[in-house]
Amino acid sequence: MVPSRCSILSIFVVLLLSPELTFSLPIKDSFVQCLSQNSESVIPASDFYTPDNSSSFNAALESTAQNLRYLLPSVPKPEFIFTPLYEAHVQASVICCKQLGIHLRVRSGGHDYEGLSYATGIETPFIVVDLAKLRAVQVDIEDNSAWVQAGATIGELYYRIAEKSEAHGFPGGLCSSLGIGGHITGGAYGSMMRKYGLGADNAIDARIIDASGRVLERRDMGEDLFWAIRGGGGASFGIITAWKVKLVPVPSTVTVFTVTKTLEQGGTKLLYRWQQVADKLDEDLFIRVIIQAADGATKGKRTVTTSYNALFLGDAKRLLNVMEQGFPELGLTLKDCTETTWLKSVLYIAGYPANTPPEVLLQGKSTFKNYFKAKSDFVTEPIPETALEGIWERYFEEATPFMIWNPYGGMMSEISESSIPFPHRKGILFKIQYLTMWQNPAEDASKHIDWIRGLYNYMAPYVSMFPRQAYVNYRDLDLGINKESNTSFIEASAWGAKYFKDNFNRLVQVKTKVDPDNFFRHEQSIPPLPVSSRKRKGRGHHGIH
Repeated sequence: MVPSRCSILSIFVVLLLSPELTFSLPIKDSFVQCLSQNSESVIPASDFYTPDNSSSFNAALESTAQNLRYLLPSVPKPEFIFTPLYEAHVQASVICCKQLGIHLRVRSGGHDYEGLSYATGIETPFIVVDLAKLRAVQVDIEDNSAWVQAGATIGELYYRIAEKSEAHGFPGGLCSSLGIGGHITGGAYGSMMRKYGLGADNAIDARIIDASGRVLERRDMGEDLFWAIRGGGGASFGIITAWKVKLVPVPSTVTVFTVTKTLEQGGTKLLYRWQQVADKLDEDLFIRVIIQAADGATKGKRTVTTSYNALFLGDAKRLLNVMEQGFPELGLTLKDCTETTWLKSVLYIAGYPANTPPEVLLQGKSTFKNYFKAKSDFVTEPIPETALEGIWERYFEEATPFMIWNPYGGMMSEISESSIPFPHRKGILFKIQYLTMWQNPAEDASKHIDWIRGLYNYMAPYVSMFPRQAYVNYRDLDLGINKESNTSFIEASAWGAKYFKDNFNRLVQVKTKVDPDNFFRHEQSIPPLPVSSRKRKGRGHHGIH
């Protein structure tokens, strides 16, 4: 259940800490003492994980961490991990960290590609507030909405919706273990995006704890802050404790398929054709392409596989008609198609084996844990076949190269670039996610990272320009970092323009208004304007009030 506002502590009382509370105590002891003075309920010791109990600490740290690079011994670890059970404890955490000068990182699902929710390379000591215990989901079918707490996964939300109605769904992510709190802050794309837009486009309310420790809903925070948190990136404006999302209609029967073609089967020409049609197909159809290297038919020779992985919001008969009209080159047949329910299509797209029970979505466990580096691009013109062949040459140089191409068009082209901070809309044909992965921590990571950077550089002429766009939920610190807590607007705009285009300027204005002291910060958080710039710009800029 999402707590009502009347259950929240009065935050102004909490600033009256006892004068003897100082950093003469260890960080955890000071924090616990502060919490006890600012919480109506006792906080159990089991909600804290400290390095002095290495087994439980490591288990907690690793529980949802997806990128194992940020668990290596060389990466700074938090002083402790706090897993609050109630929203009021999260509120008290903010107040105490601010009062004590403790740097705070927040984790809801642990999928941040650069580990920013549980690691830092710029500021120590720090603590992690892990929202894993805040995972209530409240579905209201009559209202076509659901309140979902930040620590719940998108898979849990899908399951709870389907539990109440097979005619409702939500257009969120493809990976079922994504924590909903951070997922929507970056946009939240999925297999129904061409029909209904992003998860963030369908977020209609939220609960956020701001830098003053206040718990705000949409009517309290105002439209500027509510605009900023839907796609402006996580952990810049406050801690999201819950989202209210709008449910969307789904048919009783949907159809999924995966058709794989190798280079020897005409994979290059087919991929070129997909680029020409994928954004123009019926908006009920989402066909992404998963591109991997594989052993070829000839021993010792490698090839590239292109797997066309799809969800269609309808039955197989109508799908075959749509494909015959729009993409006959794939050669889709009835035997390639599987009719199923929307909930089971979630399992299929997420890569679970056939006949996996839907209850697996309630486990909230990531099936993807690797040492990896990722990057992203947006494409506005089809990449020529000769350029694709250049990609394949680079693929053969790397052990585990991986790309996913996700189609745009449909509703994504109809929503304004400035509707929310996520700007990648009209004119985008598809998005590329690049990945390189390795399993051995002793392996030289630099060779893999150099490889993906080389591929990224090679792709520059074939992707969006001025700026070269990137997806904020695929964090990429190569694009630039905030080196310290007072990083300037100009320094941050190097990566900010790539993620947000012109929306970055408005995000900075919102940040300056709601968190001028930059309490919520990380390597790529939105910076506030410096005091001198605020005075020049005056009040009311961009409608902030």
